[in-house]
Amino acid sequence: MQLYCESLSGYKRLATREVMVGDLALGNFNPIRVQTMTTTDTMDTDGTVQQAIRCIRAGAELVRITAPSKNEAENLLRIKNALRALGYQTPLVADIHFTPNAAEIAARIVEKVRINPGNYLDRKKFEHIEYTDGTYQNEIERIRDRFRPLLKICKEYGTALRIGTNHGSLSDRIMSRYGDTPTGMVESAMEFLRIAEDEGFYSIVLSMKSSNPKVMVQAYRLLISKMGEEGMHYPLHLGVTEAGDGEDGRIKSAVGIGTLLEDGIGDTIRVSLTEEPEQEIPVCRNLVGRYELRERLPTPVHPVGEIPYDPFTFNRRPTRETGLIGGKQVPVVISDFSHLKSFGESVLPAAGFSRKSDAGPWTPGDASPDYIYSGDFMPSFSGDEKIRIICNSGTWMELTVRKNIFPLFRPADYLQTVLKSDEINFIRTDLCSPELMEAIRMDPTAVLVLESTDPNAMASIRVQFMKLMSQGVLTPVIIRVLANQQDEDQTLIQFAVESGALLLDGMGDGILLSDDPVNPILDPASANRLAFGILQATRNRISKTDYISCPSCGRTQFELMETTSRIRSVTSHLKGVKIAIMGCIVNGPGEMADADFGYVGSGLGKITLYRGKDVVKRGLNPEVAVDELIRLIRENGMWSDPAPSGPGSAS
Repeated sequence: MQLYCESLSGYKRLATREVMVGDLALGNFNPIRVQTMTTTDTMDTDGTVQQAIRCIRAGAELVRITAPSKNEAENLLRIKNALRALGYQTPLVADIHFTPNAAEIAARIVEKVRINPGNYLDRKKFEHIEYTDGTYQNEIERIRDRFRPLLKICKEYGTALRIGTNHGSLSDRIMSRYGDTPTGMVESAMEFLRIAEDEGFYSIVLSMKSSNPKVMVQAYRLLISKMGEEGMHYPLHLGVTEAGDGEDGRIKSAVGIGTLLEDGIGDTIRVSLTEEPEQEIPVCRNLVGRYELRERLPTPVHPVGEIPYDPFTFNRRPTRETGLIGGKQVPVVISDFSHLKSFGESVLPAAGFSRKSDAGPWTPGDASPDYIYSGDFMPSFSGDEKIRIICNSGTWMELTVRKNIFPLFRPADYLQTVLKSDEINFIRTDLCSPELMEAIRMDPTAVLVLESTDPNAMASIRVQFMKLMSQGVLTPVIIRVLANQQDEDQTLIQFAVESGALLLDGMGDGILLSDDPVNPILDPASANRLAFGILQATRNRISKTDYISCPSCGRTQFELMETTSRIRSVTSHLKGVKIAIMGCIVNGPGEMADADFGYVGSGLGKITLYRGKDVVKRGLNPEVAVDELIRLIRENGMWSDPAPSGPGSAS
C-alpha cells in the first residue's frame, strides 16, 4: 500500500491539486486555511451575519453555515448580500446533510457546498443489508443519477464541493459492506469522488472526521493512499468532530489534527469546540502557526529504510514490562517538578496526592502521576509504593536511601557506571546509538526517555522508535516533550501534538511533559493534568469522564453550551464513562456508537436519551432530561456518588 505522506523523518507538505473557493486558493502548497461554522439559526439573517463577522474578524478564512432545508438554503443569499454590502468577501460554505434540493439551491449562491455522503442520498436506520455485487452497483448508479444535477450546477457557477465523511453517519449501505471502519469512511467518499471525476468535476475538497482521533487519523491516511493508487490528489480539510469544550476539546483536536499536520497533511482545518465559533479560531491559528516557517527550515535526513509498523492500523509497539512501565500496562505519566525551587512533600498536592491528616499517609488520586521527576533535587522524603521518584543519576548516587527512587542517566554515564538501580534505570537521549541499543537490549531494568530539540521533534523521535522496532529492541520508552512556546495555549498544542502523534501510532509507554526550566509557562499541576488528557484523547488511558460534544450549529435543538456545562457538573466524577451531548440527530446515533450514553436534541425543545445506539427515552423536556440521564446511568450500574471534598477528606 502506498505511503500516506512525503516523509516520516522530516516536514514536507503533501502535494495536492489547487481548488479555488471564491478567490481563496486551497491546496497546492498554499497556506493552510482556517475556518469555523456559525451556530445561529440560518433563518436569523442579522444574527448569522453578525456572528459571521465576529468569526472573520477573529481570523476565519471560510465561514460555514448550515442549510437543513430549502428555506435556509435560499436565505443564504440574504446573508451573503448583507456581508458583501458590509465589505466582507470571505467565502461562505453551505453545510448539507439530508436535502439534495437544498444543496442545489446553495450551490448557486455560496462559494462552496459541503455534503455528507453518508446521509446525502442514503439513509441510516442501523439495518444490515445483504448486497450482491450487482445490487451494490445498482445503488452506485442510483447515487450517480441523483448526484449529477449538483455537479452540473457547481460547474456552471464555479462552486467548490467538499465531500465530508463523518464516522458517525456512515450509511447502512456502507456499513453493511465495510463495517464501522476507516475503510468504510474512505469508500463512502471515494464513491462520490469517482462519480465527480467521471463527470469532469474536480473542484473538490475531502474530509474524514471522527470524534475518535485514532479513527480520524487512520481514515485520512487510508484516503490519501487510496487516492494515490487511483491517481487523485485532492486537498484535505481536517477536523476532529464533536471534540467538546475547554481543555479537553483543545487537546483532542490538537492530537488528531496535529498528527496529520506534522506529516505535511492538511490544507484547511476547523477545531470543533462546544463554544462560540470565534473561539475556535485562535486554536486553529496556534496549530497552523507551528508549520508556517517549518518548510523553510533545514530538514534533517534520517534514513529509515523499510517502515517497521503499519501506519494504517493501530498496534501498540511490543515492549517488555519493567516495573509499572511497558508490556500490556497502560502508559505511565511522569510529572516534571525539576524546575521548582525546592522538592519536598509540599509538591505532592500539586501532583494530585492528598492525605487525611498532617501525619497520615499520602493517597494518590485518579490523576496522580506514576512517577515524579525531581531533576537535581535530592528528595527530602523517601518514596513509598505510591510515590515513586526519578532524579538525575548524579543525585541518585548520593542518596543513602533509594527506596522507590530511580536514576535518570545520560547515555555515556549509563554505559560507563557500575552502580545502577536493581529495578529501573531511565536513560535520557535523543539518539539511539548502536552501542546504547545493544546495552539496553540486554538490560531488563532499562527504560528509554526519548526527547528532541529538533524543529521536527516528533519526526525525530519517531525515527528513533523505528530504529528500536527494526532491531527488535523491546525496551520501554517514555516520550519526553520539551516545551519551547510563549504561552499556555501554544504549550498545550505542542505537548498534545508531539506526544499524541506518537501515541496514536502505538509508540510510547509513557509521557513526560517538561516546561522551560528558566521561564516555565505551566504550573506542575496543569502539566500533569495535560498529560492525562493526552493519554485519554489518544484512547491509551482513561482517567476521567469522556465527553463527545458537538460544536453546535443552526440545527441545534437546545442550548448546547449551557447543557454541556450542566451535564459536566454532575457527571465529571464518573471515571471511564463516555457521554455524548449532541445538538441534533445528524451525527447523533452513529457518533455515539462509541459512547455509553447519549443526550440528543430530536426536536425543538425535545431530548432523546440513548444507551449506545439504542433509544431509551424520547421527547423529554430539557428541564428534566439531565435528571433522566443520571437515572439512566444509575439503572445501567455505571453511576457512583461523588467523593466528599473539603477538610478531612482524601479526595
